Amino acid sequence: MTPLLLQPAIAVAVESPSRWAEATNLATELGLPLVVDPLSISPTHLLVLTESRLELRQPGVHAPGPIFIDFTTGTAAHRRQFGGGRRQPLARAVGLKSNAMPTVIDATAGLGQDAFVLASLGCQVRLIERSPIMAALLRDGLQRAMHDPEIGHWVRERLSVDHADGCEYLLTLREEQRPDVVYLDPMYPHRRKTALASKEMRLLRQLVGDDDDAPKLLDAALTCARRRVVVKQPRLAPALAGPAPDAHIIAPNTRFDLYLQSLQKNDQLR
Repeated sequence: MTPLLLQPAIAVAVESPSRWAEATNLATELGLPLVVDPLSISPTHLLVLTESRLELRQPGVHAPGPIFIDFTTGTAAHRRQFGGGRRQPLARAVGLKSNAMPTVIDATAGLGQDAFVLASLGCQVRLIERSPIMAALLRDGLQRAMHDPEIGHWVRERLSVDHADGCEYLLTLREEQRPDVVYLDPMYPHRRKTALASKEMRLLRQLVGDDDDAPKLLDAALTCARRRVVVKQPRLAPALAGPAPDAHIIAPNTRFDLYLQSLQKNDQLR
């Protein structure tokens, strides 16, 4: 049985006086309290505007470090530089080839890492995130990346984020807005233990819960995608309820299930 997860009680705080107006606007947008003294309301988490970025923190002496989105250094930079380019399983899964640069909607954006990799390889990617807190962190990460002298020019051109329910978003797109690929990375109760051990994934589960509506999201994605739907799974996890995948791309710990639209049924997968 999956344990019951309590919804975090989040408040907005600010460290830099110069960002007080931004903090006020953020608190209003998210419907959260703006606090000067966090101890006065005992929040479980704080959304903090520092001098340079937006962070989500858990108060307490033994709490893990802050969570923030950084597309310019760390894991994101390493994957961009050494992830294997268009030969890596993620790129092959979305059909990225020398003569094909698909447009992508990542309907379960989360921390945005896979979307960033795809954008770094040339795809235009729309990130859809249903948690307003995660969407705010993503927007902050993208804004900072847009000002980076090395990657800022293509981040501005290829990446955007919207706070929305993925299923509703996909079903309301106009014909000309439909992407070539819809990418899904749902959160499951059977998620592999290594992912659950990270502070980011534990917090993401607290904020958005398990994606119990993943089969419904798959249906919406199949209605919307022009060429294919890609579902990222732990390697040994069962496929989503619904139509069987047409193909798979296998990585050491991950499996990408591919659902091809009719015009791609006979394409050769590389």
